[in-house]
Amino acid sequence: MNVTVFGTGYVGLVTGACLADVGHDVMCMDIDADKIAGLGRGEIPIYEPGLEAMVKQNVAAGRLHFTTDAAKAVAFGRLQFIAVGTPPDEDGSADLQYVLAVAKSIGEHMDDYKVIINKSTVPVGTADKVRVDVRNALEARGQQVDFDVCSNPEFLKEGAAIEDFTQGARIVVGTDSERVKALMRECYAPYNRLRDKLMFMDIRAAELTKYAANAMLATKISFMNEIANLAERLGADVEQVRHGIGSDPRIGYQFIYPGCGYGGSCFPKDVQALMRTASQAGYEPALLNAVETVNRRQKQTLFTKLMQAFDGDLSGKTIGLWGLAFKPDTDDMRDAPSRVLMEALWDAGAKVQAYDPQAMRECRRIYGDRDDLILVADRIQAVKGADALAICTEWKDFRAVDFDWLKQQLASPVIVDGRNVFDPVRVKEAGLLYYAVGRGDSLQ
Repeated sequence: MNVTVFGTGYVGLVTGACLADVGHDVMCMDIDADKIAGLGRGEIPIYEPGLEAMVKQNVAAGRLHFTTDAAKAVAFGRLQFIAVGTPPDEDGSADLQYVLAVAKSIGEHMDDYKVIINKSTVPVGTADKVRVDVRNALEARGQQVDFDVCSNPEFLKEGAAIEDFTQGARIVVGTDSERVKALMRECYAPYNRLRDKLMFMDIRAAELTKYAANAMLATKISFMNEIANLAERLGADVEQVRHGIGSDPRIGYQFIYPGCGYGGSCFPKDVQALMRTASQAGYEPALLNAVETVNRRQKQTLFTKLMQAFDGDLSGKTIGLWGLAFKPDTDDMRDAPSRVLMEALWDAGAKVQAYDPQAMRECRRIYGDRDDLILVADRIQAVKGADALAICTEWKDFRAVDFDWLKQQLASPVIVDGRNVFDPVRVKEAGLLYYAVGRGDSLQ
């Protein structure tokens, strides 16, 4: 099939590359000329395991193309995927300006039947708005061209996006058109061979499914963080509690790891957008409000523990930081707990000495050059001479540590572990003060 994808961010680029990889002819369109030129040279603007090789392979095979020409992109594919960003607006609602701009552009250029597919995470009712904008653009041209709009939300985890696309548990499509169902079956047939993963539902249900899924996962994280905070006050070890409840198949082990809060491009904005949607519908989403409140508070936990370790005075201290990305296997720092910690440390007069395997360039892009931020080449330099070590991201690089060596590197024997990477007993045996999340014995 000929497929067009608007947007070359995480969702658009992964979608385009994966569809090309199974034999479809794909054209990715973006208004960022520098990004498109770079992609044509095989330069990937984001870090996602396996993506660079997949893009280069399919460009070389002639199945994956990049353009800034909207007319060319619209003419290319029967299927028109919209995979542009929907950043949070000032009131927390999803900003649809980029989605609707694509819809207008498709209407301005289409001359034959198209299926317009909302791949971006969009609020319930967006398909109706896309349909209106396409129709208005056609009418402005004096054209009557048949088209359909459907919802096909993505369920990709950063760091495992290719695996999620190719081996995901379900493929949700919102449509009431048999024609669209047949075309979407053809599009996803290469990924639908072992069992039928396609789930057809009405458009509004598909739009809500994406938000509900992310809100559910965010709820599990915030719930476990609440239990961790309670465990600290009761002298219990939340890791033992986690194993105790995770063994129940009704609960499971996924997304019940306590820590310093969730971040990234999806959970924070999607929870907020769903809260805003509920408010607009006249419903007060008490549970979603609590999930958001707990997460905001949890991102303060590392700074609070550092203040506790240094008797409330961090002025002049240097804090070694392991991990900047919001999670491992990505360079994404959007809403990352590391940002909350660093900014609080700077306000308190401290310096940050930081290392991350992938997010260094992104950190420099966000914060620029400043005297109180030192970006170093490896984890060793991050702790050398630092007054404490704080762990924000559970990269595998940080899991195995010689604690006797670490104590020698630090000016003060303090570790604040926002991801519960280490065994408190082993850390304390080395003579280090260990502040973890919900590990009752780490503070005794």
